[in-house]
Amino acid sequence: SKGRMVAVNCGALPDTLLESELFGYKRGAFTDAHRDTPGHVETAQGGTLFLDEIGDMPLPLQARLLRVLQERVVVPLGGGKPVPVDFCLVCATHRRLREEVARGSFREDLYYRLNGLCVTLPSLRDRTDIRQMVSKLANAEAVYRAPVEFSESALQAMEKYDWPGNIRQLFNVIRVAIALLDEGETLITESHLPEELFETNPFSGSSKPAAASDPWAAAPLENSAGSLEEIGRKAALRTLEAAGGNVSAAARQLGISRNTLYRKLRKYGLS
Repeated sequence: SKGRMVAVNCGALPDTLLESELFGYKRGAFTDAHRDTPGHVETAQGGTLFLDEIGDMPLPLQARLLRVLQERVVVPLGGGKPVPVDFCLVCATHRRLREEVARGSFREDLYYRLNGLCVTLPSLRDRTDIRQMVSKLANAEAVYRAPVEFSESALQAMEKYDWPGNIRQLFNVIRVAIALLDEGETLITESHLPEELFETNPFSGSSKPAAASDPWAAAPLENSAGSLEEIGRKAALRTLEAAGGNVSAAARQLGISRNTLYRKLRKYGLS
């Protein structure tokens, strides 16, 4: 546990480069090999080797990795004396390795060699601790400013969303929401959240109904001689009442963004 943690993303490197990165190489093993270079396996000696996206590792390299794990020695590319290694191996993958084994794209013997303690991380939409995660990520992002809080409606919106981008998406939403806060403002509300959090299916391809050229003039008015500000105030009020106080629904009906409607409501003294 006191040793070095060496992390390698198996899906981010080409096959030929991944092999040399993992197992090292001897001088002259290929054109640009001007000196002996240890690989990540050897570098993790006495510590932990973390192979991210192990399911993307090509079959030939799986065979080499299995031999290293069984023999506890690594032979660099280009030959040379085997180097004894002793490390803890941790792997991660977004693939279902049992299904990959059945398809023949992952070695069965390596699968059982790796499959000790297995931890499955649920998708963000399946988790019940969204609020705790939001608080932790917000505290980490707001370290150089006053602490922020979230309104109940904003938290409910984040709990209901499917989060197809998982934690990376949640982090970006929180980061942008904090950036949108005005000076001295510490409360994050629905107006600071992106529109996609309130869409039923943002990738369905369905388009929104076309908005009127002036949505603020959509509602009938008792007095057409009123000021433009009064016309806008009445249109916003009627639409919001018709939507049962749901700002997102009212904004969609008016054909404007939710943030724009919030600004209008503040301007007209309705929020």
